[in-house]
Amino acid sequence: MINQATEGNTLNTDPCSPGIDNAGGKSSPATQRPAGKGSLRKLGDATAAVWWRFFDWLAVVSWKKLALVSLLGLILAGILKHPVPFLMVIIASIIIKVVAGGKRRAELTADEATKRAETEQLERTVLEARMEALQAQIEPHFLFNTLASIDQLIQTDPPRASKMQQSLIRYLRTAMPQMRDGKRPTLGQQVDLCSAFLEIMSVRMEGRLQPVVTIPEGLKSAVFPSMMLQTLVENAIKHGLEPKPEGGRLEIGAEIVDGLLAVHVLDNGIGFMPKAEAGVGLANVRERLKALYKGRAELIISVPPAGGTCATIKVPYEIAPAASPD
Repeated sequence: MINQATEGNTLNTDPCSPGIDNAGGKSSPATQRPAGKGSLRKLGDATAAVWWRFFDWLAVVSWKKLALVSLLGLILAGILKHPVPFLMVIIASIIIKVVAGGKRRAELTADEATKRAETEQLERTVLEARMEALQAQIEPHFLFNTLASIDQLIQTDPPRASKMQQSLIRYLRTAMPQMRDGKRPTLGQQVDLCSAFLEIMSVRMEGRLQPVVTIPEGLKSAVFPSMMLQTLVENAIKHGLEPKPEGGRLEIGAEIVDGLLAVHVLDNGIGFMPKAEAGVGLANVRERLKALYKGRAELIISVPPAGGTCATIKVPYEIAPAASPD
């Protein structure tokens, strides 16, 4: 008997036995999780989600659509013989829409506008990053040709070689900060870059190029996409002035036209003759304008009465933010 009792006690103290604690008794209710607590929490979360969706819908829905939905709901409630509860819901909805609907609608509209602006800014940033990567290359063939010209002029015409070298240094000093600061480029920066480029090309063309830059001082702080102006200048020289034996005049100007910043490159070369390389350069400018300004900017190619070519870029007029002090 004693052995049987001892054996029984040993069996009862098995920690792996279900429903039995270490003392041989049943598990206490405190150690069991309440089965309905998680379900109640999920039900509450689902109810809150449905309520806020209804609240957002109520804030943005028109009064006409709300009246139509209410009428259909009343008809259905009448068929089900429960019109009073639904009528109370309609009255509560009207009160909520009048009291809080305007504020909530404004919040939702502001959130959508912010998301849209962030998306557009991200697209613009990605596009400008691509252009900065291209600008970082600084046209290797242009640099190599310039250095080769400097090397040749050192032996034949040292003063011209020195002038070209100074222009190249100015070009690089203008280009490098634009690649590093990450700020939105200005028209003044692009004009400085093109002026240095024109100085180099004037030496290379041995006086056949007469550049003229007439940019009002007040417009130099306007935002203007990087490298577009130089693309137009290169196009004018390569396809308009270099093929002309006597060369010619190239003018860069800017003005405000109907609230838009209009920047033009005018030359009196052989005239506009579409070619493969020129077409690609101009097509790239058009694609960038389309991506950056969503149809609010354009590139216009025209033939002046005196001959030659005039390329004009029109973009929304915007002053670049002032640089914050370090």
